[in-house]
Amino acid sequence: MGITRNWWFRRVRRTLSRKGNRDIVFLQTNAEEEQQQEIAYDSIIPSFQKKALCLEEVAAIKIQTCFRGHLARRAFRALRSLVKLQALARGVCVRRQARIALQFMHTLARLQVRVRTRQLVSRYSEESDC
Repeated sequence: MGITRNWWFRRVRRTLSRKGNRDIVFLQTNAEEEQQQEIAYDSIIPSFQKKALCLEEVAAIKIQTCFRGHLARRAFRALRSLVKLQALARGVCVRRQARIALQFMHTLARLQVRVRTRQLVSRYSEESDC
C-alpha cells in the first residue's frame, strides 16, 4: 500500500508542477492587468468558459482531474479483466456445447446405420422368400 501511495503523490506533484494552463484565468491584484487579460481572453475563450480562479481552486481542479483519470483507468482495468473472464467462461460453455452436439450427431449416425441395415435385411429377406 505504501508504494501505491507514494506513486500517487508523485503523480499529483508532477501534474501540479506542469505549466501550460491557458484556459484558466488567475485572480490579479492589479485592475489594469485584469482588464488587459480579459480583453486578450475575449478573443480566445467564449464567455461561458471565462473563470477567475484562485491558486487553490486550480490545484483542486488538477487534483480532481488526476484522481478521475486514476478512477477511469482502474475501472477500465477491471472491465478488461471481466471481459477476459467472460471470454474464458464462454469458451468453456462453447466447448461443452460442441462436445454434446458431437455426441448427439454420433448417436444419430449410429441410429441411421441401424435403420438402414434393418431396411436392407428386410428387403433381402423378402427377395429370398420369393
